[in-house]
Amino acid sequence: MSNLLYIEEPKMKFAFNQSCEDVRDGLALFGPLEQPKIYGIRSGVIGTKRGLEIFKNYIDKIQKPVYNSNNITRPFFPGFEAVFNCKWEANNISFKEVTDEEINEAISLDNNHTRTYEVVNLFINKILQAVKNDEDKIDVWFVMVPDVIFQYCRPNSILPKDLLQRKSTLKKSQAKKFISTPSLFDEDNVAAEPYKYDAQFHDQLKARLLPHMITTQILRESTLAWESFTNKFGQPLRNFKKIEGHLAWTVSTAAYYKAGGKPWKLSDIREGVCYLGLVYKQLERDKNIKNACCAAQMFLDSGDGTVFKGAVGPWYNPKKGEFHLKPKEAKALLSQAIKSYQEQMGENPKEIFIHSKTKFNKEEWDAFKEVVPEGTNLVGISIDTRPQIKLFKEEGAYPIMRGNAFVVNERSAFLWTIGYVPKTQTTLSLEVPNPIFIEINKGNADIEQVLKDIMALTKLNYNACIYADGIPVTLRFADKIGEILTASTDIQAPPLAFKYYI
Repeated sequence: MSNLLYIEEPKMKFAFNQSCEDVRDGLALFGPLEQPKIYGIRSGVIGTKRGLEIFKNYIDKIQKPVYNSNNITRPFFPGFEAVFNCKWEANNISFKEVTDEEINEAISLDNNHTRTYEVVNLFINKILQAVKNDEDKIDVWFVMVPDVIFQYCRPNSILPKDLLQRKSTLKKSQAKKFISTPSLFDEDNVAAEPYKYDAQFHDQLKARLLPHMITTQILRESTLAWESFTNKFGQPLRNFKKIEGHLAWTVSTAAYYKAGGKPWKLSDIREGVCYLGLVYKQLERDKNIKNACCAAQMFLDSGDGTVFKGAVGPWYNPKKGEFHLKPKEAKALLSQAIKSYQEQMGENPKEIFIHSKTKFNKEEWDAFKEVVPEGTNLVGISIDTRPQIKLFKEEGAYPIMRGNAFVVNERSAFLWTIGYVPKTQTTLSLEVPNPIFIEINKGNADIEQVLKDIMALTKLNYNACIYADGIPVTLRFADKIGEILTASTDIQAPPLAFKYYI
């Protein structure tokens, strides 16, 4: 059955039931699919006074058109209210200050675990205090991060001697012992607390806010005010000149989505279909290398996404490099997703497609089938993003088109989700594009329909307003969600909307 076919570019649906293949064109021409049930976005900003000023200046800036310098492949941004028919004003902001002195004091610790923990505490405590005490409801909290935090609150970051002022009271080895076997002295257990978390500011902050269901958008000051951050020669450290319009699209769409609006949804996707992406992440702080956290991302035809955290257990096989659930945990995870679908849609799904980076084994698949409602078709899809083959054109300046597929047989195919795009007259890749390998590993489905679905799912990333991703949204954020869920194994996260993770 080997042959090369072309999958038409999927279209997205916008206001007035209009469809368009480029989400930026759709938003600019017709507006978002649904308006949030608010007059405008009520922003909360937590950061330094300089961070607040940068944020306010940027909000003022994107009220007008923003262009990409010498970059015709990315459309300009028309202005926030012009696109979303919704206000986002710089004078409608709730500000909670984190002073430079507080940040410098927290960063002065020698150990990156305690350093990151104290910095995250600064931001989280002020957000939680505001949520508790302030009457105003904030739609999105924007965490404005000074670059010093980005630089020194990451794994393996090393603090220069001139910034070092304090030493941690516990060594990492001692802290690990107190985490597994608590000390008789409370001060030891308190000192060991930072080592329960990953030394990554972004992931730790997101993870610790999950139980509170607070929506955040984390932004570096040098992203929004890139022209002000220069090297000794006066050149920008991060030059966004060619993608300023793209940045405005991305920041605005993410804010609109997290405030409760729905920018777009899939236009031609079949109703009653549920897509699940399995997420696995090894526990780096665990002595047993087999232990991992599992989760599932569920996406509906409406575009809504929900994340379900599963159990921690020995899901990793180091010999094969694969993750597999035991029957009990497989049933529990899929049951959560099915229950959520029933609550949102009022009926059972007609089809469930489970996407994973590895193939499913018989044990876990039989467990999945046991909890699937009668009449629901269950299909397991494995998606391998590792380069396996390349196709080169004999003629022409551009590589193979996005949407081309090499069908190996009725159950597998190579799909080019990146490549030349006629709409933009350019390619989504800077090199010869690699396809992803798609296999119907379990269950039955039409391979061409599976390819169409995966192409459509590359256009559901509300965190980056772009033409398309190279990976379907079911797996696009798998690694990042895994990192957030494992930033601390103590965090119990209920099923939450996708927006709390991205």
